[in-house]
Amino acid sequence: MKNSVSLRIGLIIKHLNLNVNSFSKAIGLTNNVTIGRIISEEREPGYQVLSKILTTFGSINANWLITGEGEMFLRLGESRETSELSAVLPKPDNSHDELQDVPLYNVEKTLGLIGLFSAGSKQIIDHIHVPDLPHCDGAVHVTGDNMYPLLKSGDIVLYKKVYDLINDIFWGEMYLISIEANGEEYISVKYIQKSEMSDHIKLVSYNEHHQPKDIHQNKIRALALVKASIRINSML
Repeated sequence: MKNSVSLRIGLIIKHLNLNVNSFSKAIGLTNNVTIGRIISEEREPGYQVLSKILTTFGSINANWLITGEGEMFLRLGESRETSELSAVLPKPDNSHDELQDVPLYNVEKTLGLIGLFSAGSKQIIDHIHVPDLPHCDGAVHVTGDNMYPLLKSGDIVLYKKVYDLINDIFWGEMYLISIEANGEEYISVKYIQKSEMSDHIKLVSYNEHHQPKDIHQNKIRALALVKASIRINSML
């Protein structure tokens, strides 16, 4: 559809002499894939993206952006009232992150979780789009059975990186964790609970056959909060 909102967003970017990345950053989108896919796939953007564009660039004619009628920019001296935006914009969809595309990584090829966090973009398998998903930094396939049957090998977990490995832990939540064990990196999904031992954390499995384990905080190499999981039951 040539006369589409996605086309007009592309025209705005061109007129402002920006690119997709700089435009996404300007309107406050953490994921620049969103704008890129809206334009390349001629998707109709939702309330959040349109609102961010019109709020950031106050001189853009909201009616032109939504309907294509009128000029791209308001005339000199014209201003836009908040009530005008409410009348023109579609109703909010209440999604957490408009058209969020979460990268699915091959953690094995990044030589561990630390490698994934530092250079994961080189090992993207695909992108995952789930409506109403809170912001996630990435996704990986689960291996092992320590969280079975809640999670099984082959399931996908979507995560948010944790930068303060001690102070930002939410006790009792599920985490993707990398720890040092006998000079090697061990990656797993576990519940993290407080330990009775000083400067330790307790790793707890959902699978009752795996016993809880206390590890010293300095053994943690990388950590990510599990925000969601995906299971494919059949390929038919």
